[in-house]
Amino acid sequence: MENIILVIHLILAVCLIGVVLLQRSEGGGLGMGGGGGGGVMSGRAAATALGKLTWAFAIAFLATSITLTVIAAQNSSGSSLLDDLGGLPPAEGESTGDSALPPVESLLPPIDGDSPALPPVE
Repeated sequence: MENIILVIHLILAVCLIGVVLLQRSEGGGLGMGGGGGGGVMSGRAAATALGKLTWAFAIAFLATSITLTVIAAQNSSGSSLLDDLGGLPPAEGESTGDSALPPVESLLPPIDGDSPALPPVE
């Protein structure tokens, strides 16, 4: 289900980009030209077929975005990435039962009394 919605989402994104690039520039957005006729700007431009199609693609794109977010939230089931990795050791006082992590002391190199911990820097 998630893969189908994701494919639809990607198709909508490509269609939305295409429709926006096909529209004629109305000018004034970034101070760039393109307006051409008569110099009279109306308060509300007529909605063209490309404008309506842009709105339809944008609404469908947002709907699939929200749907994918809801599906991802349901699939997460409250687990964290750190829980999945088992990366962090437990905090002090927290019992873990049978932990697969070795104690920190076993991860450190052995230190002899006569030898330095680090080689001397020349």
